[in-house]
Amino acid sequence: MNDFDSLLASSTKAHGHLCPGQVVGVRMAILGCRLIGLNDPQSRSQIKKLIVYVEMDRCTADAVAHVTGVKLGRRSLKFMDYGIMAASFMNLATGKAFRVVSTEESRSLASVYAPEIPEKYAQQLEAYKRMPDSVLFRVEEVEIDICNADLPGPTRYKATCARCGQVVRDRREVMIDGRPYCAPCAGGAYFRNARQVSPSAMNCPTGLPVTEDREDWESHLKSPSGVLH
Repeated sequence: MNDFDSLLASSTKAHGHLCPGQVVGVRMAILGCRLIGLNDPQSRSQIKKLIVYVEMDRCTADAVAHVTGVKLGRRSLKFMDYGIMAASFMNLATGKAFRVVSTEESRSLASVYAPEIPEKYAQQLEAYKRMPDSVLFRVEEVEIDICNADLPGPTRYKATCARCGQVVRDRREVMIDGRPYCAPCAGGAYFRNARQVSPSAMNCPTGLPVTEDREDWESHLKSPSGVLH
């Protein structure tokens, strides 16, 4: 793993700006990886061993993901919407996991570690670079039960919604009276009042007929084998 300054510089570039959250996130990732025995998490030999759970959608989460190389698309990054400045790091090969939490005390101690900087924001940024891990973080060794449906790799499980026919992957279906439903049909969606948009309003591909009939439109997209392109 690269040194802290190099990781902070590259993380800041990827994130778009330097802030105290970037400093905390980079240090959190370095500590978390060290605790679970991964010194080069983005290498081919280690990337498949790492799962990271982040508990906030803030700057710190971007830094953690950048340093470790975990991604939602790889299924190695898990987002837990707790609103807590924390992340858990798990080594799949050993089962070891540690939760690293940014302490609230570190904010109030910024003036102790960077007394020469009067401006609060700049003071926090510099202080978080200087604080020992034991001041900046609280660490817990934890146990994480991860099921096969949550592991990285190809889709292992699929279900078809009994109401709308949508395919639901990775055991995210909701079972009601023994039948599978997608979350929106089960009443768990983040959106409401959904209204279908016609193909003619979606920049229909050149050469295809403009029609309001979804089935008619889809028939023109089928290959000779009947599979949608």
